[in-house]
Amino acid sequence: MIRYLRLVLAIPLFLFAMACSTNPTVANGGDPELDAQAREALQQLFANAPRAQGLQYRAKAVLVFPSIVKAGFIVGAQGGKGVMFSPDGKIIGYYRVRGLSYGLQAGGQTYSEALFLMTDTAIDSVTSGTGMSVGVGPSVVVVDAGVAKSMTSETLKSDVYAMIYGQQGLMAGLGVQGQRIVKFDE
Repeated sequence: MIRYLRLVLAIPLFLFAMACSTNPTVANGGDPELDAQAREALQQLFANAPRAQGLQYRAKAVLVFPSIVKAGFIVGAQGGKGVMFSPDGKIIGYYRVRGLSYGLQAGGQTYSEALFLMTDTAIDSVTSGTGMSVGVGPSVVVVDAGVAKSMTSETLKSDVYAMIYGQQGLMAGLGVQGQRIVKFDE
């Protein structure tokens, strides 16, 4: 029992330590490695869901997290770093995502996430000092590859479209989770 308690406590501490590592900013030249990973992750999404590229041109900005690490046993945590791009591919800023979950869950996985910010309100919620909490504020629609194939301009009515793809690892369970996205300090 003590061993499981240590594991439950170690996972959030590990993700917290990962999140506190050095933060790239646009002002100091950014992080070329993170930029390349984010662009590669976005290209992977477009290869698997070609209509998502049309969504990029309609969006005001695209926030890409190339690798989010998620792990848990009853209590779980997730974290990762990402890059916000303008529709023409220029870097707007760097962001961090963190999340907690609670419920019947066990395992670990990594995945990529792309958030297509369709309105100025959505961009303001992410760039504000408090950041964006998924599930609060602008409406967020999670789109899988099957739905992405049938997206048209008539079906796109939400503030934010989130696409989760490239999952690796094994994470199973049911639970309640939240996700918070904040801009790196400059």
